[in-house]
Amino acid sequence: MGVLKNIVAAAGVLAAAGIGETVYFYNRTMKRGNAKTDRTIKMSGTDWEKYFPLIEKRKEFVLAKEHRDVYVTSFDGLRLHAVYFPALEEYQDKNKSKKAVICFHGYTGEGLSNYASFADYFLKHGYAMLMPDARAHGESEGEYVGFGCLDRKDALVWIDWMIQECGEDIQIMLHGTSMGGATVLMTSGLKLPLNVKGIVSDCGFTSPKEVFTHVLNNMYHLPAFPAIQGADLLNKKFAGYGMDECNARNEVQKAEVPILFIHGSADTFVPCSMCDEIYDNCRSPKRKLIVEGAAHAESYYKETERYEKELDTFAEQIFCN
Repeated sequence: MGVLKNIVAAAGVLAAAGIGETVYFYNRTMKRGNAKTDRTIKMSGTDWEKYFPLIEKRKEFVLAKEHRDVYVTSFDGLRLHAVYFPALEEYQDKNKSKKAVICFHGYTGEGLSNYASFADYFLKHGYAMLMPDARAHGESEGEYVGFGCLDRKDALVWIDWMIQECGEDIQIMLHGTSMGGATVLMTSGLKLPLNVKGIVSDCGFTSPKEVFTHVLNNMYHLPAFPAIQGADLLNKKFAGYGMDECNARNEVQKAEVPILFIHGSADTFVPCSMCDEIYDNCRSPKRKLIVEGAAHAESYYKETERYEKELDTFAEQIFCN
C-alpha cells in the first residue's frame, strides 16, 4: 500500500511539473509582451549585426518617401495597423499595369522595421507597398499571437484594403518572412480575390505546433510532450485556434496562385526540410530558391542579387502587362 501511495504521489508531482511546464511555455511564446524579439533573434541563430549598416541605410531611404499609417478592423474586432507607401511615380512604367505588394513580418517583429530593406527593392520596382503589424505585434491590437492561423484571415482584410486604395485593376503580390511566410502560405488555401497574382514565402513553416516541436527537440533538447499538447489546449481556449489546426502543408494543396518558396539551407530555426515538404505538397505553379549557407531569414541579405533576380523572374510570370 505504501508503494502505491508513493507511485500516486510521484505521478502527482510529474503531472504538476507538466502543467507548470505547459503554462510557462505557453505564456512565454503565445502571449503579447512575453514573446521577446531578442530571444527570437538568439533562437534564429542569424548574425544580424553585420547587416545593420545596410538595414539602416535602406531604412533612411524608405522613411524619406511618402507614407502613412492605416488601420482596419479584424474579423474578431481587433484594430490592426500597417504602414502604406504609395508607388513612386519615378519608378513606374506607364505602359504596365499597377502592382502592389503586401508584406507580412516574422514572429516578434514589426512590419516597417522588418521590411525596410525589402522596401528599397519593391519601391524602386514600381510597387505600392503595405507593411502590416501582425495581431499582438507593433501597433496592432491583440493579446495572443496568430502564428499564421489567425493572421491569414487578417491578410484577407488587408487585401481588400489594398484593392479599395489602389483600385480594382491593382495586381497584388503577397510576401512573407518566417511567421509571415507561414501566413501567406496558409492564406493560399483561402478563396482569394483575382487581384492576388502570386505569393512569396521566405522561410515559412508548416504550423506552430511543428515548428515549436522542432525548437524544443533540436535546440533545447527537451521533449515536446506535454508542453506542446498542453499549449494546444490552452490556445484553443484563449486564442481560438489549435496549434496544428491550420498547416501550410495542407493549405498549399488548395492553392490556385503561383508560389515562390525561398529558404536558407543553414536555417536551424525553421529547417529547410519544411520548405521542401510544403513545396512538394503545393498544387499551384511553383518555384523554389534555396540559398546555400543562409540562416533563418538571411537569404535576402546573403545573396541579395540572386534573391532580387528571382523576384524579377517571378513578377514577370505572374503580372499581366
